[in-house]
Amino acid sequence: MTLPYYFLILSILFLNNSCKPQTQENPRSSKKSFRYLALGDSYTIGESVPSEQNYPHLLEKKLNQEGFNVKETKIIAQTGWRTDDLINAINNEELRGTYDVVTLLIGVNNQYQHKPIDQYKKEFRVLLQTAIKLANGKKERVFVVSIPDYGYTPFGKEKQSEISKDIDLYNKINKAISAELAVKRFDITPISREGLKSKGLVAKDGLHPSGKMYQEWVDLFSKSTIDSINN
Repeated sequence: MTLPYYFLILSILFLNNSCKPQTQENPRSSKKSFRYLALGDSYTIGESVPSEQNYPHLLEKKLNQEGFNVKETKIIAQTGWRTDDLINAINNEELRGTYDVVTLLIGVNNQYQHKPIDQYKKEFRVLLQTAIKLANGKKERVFVVSIPDYGYTPFGKEKQSEISKDIDLYNKINKAISAELAVKRFDITPISREGLKSKGLVAKDGLHPSGKMYQEWVDLFSKSTIDSINN
């Protein structure tokens, strides 16, 4: 092989390699594993739907799709829980370390069980302050979800106006406390009020959200959640 021909072959090989597309690694894929804590009641566990269709697991799925590597989604919630029940449950849990994301949705059972509104105001503040501590003081990693309106379900439609009035009051309180503590709040209540008009938004029990509604919640707030985590 002559010397000029040898250099020609090397030049072709170099150009061929330099033109190959480079694999772009997701900048978040190398981050540490994420821990997500969801605090609440039946709306958090997803009563009457498969666990993979509740909103915490749908949010986990979305975060993983964005490269956040969520290795743990812990849910502290149970059907029928009020704010005081959730406070007691958190105190009884042996929580280790802090969490990268914390969500809080609570209050419908305070309303349903006709507990004093001042109790909700006091205990919701305690819960939100606890959520901030569990997020290592990073308020941008804590998210409040508004209370759905079960007046727009087959179960609650006979008392819809009364229920909606109460839910508005409870949401006004959690909105004010969220703003005071500088925590982002997502208003999913308008979606819940489509329950009697839009097919498939209510679970088979006639009361709780379906997986379809939970997906609409996550579609509403996942981008804002991701933006807050990134900033």
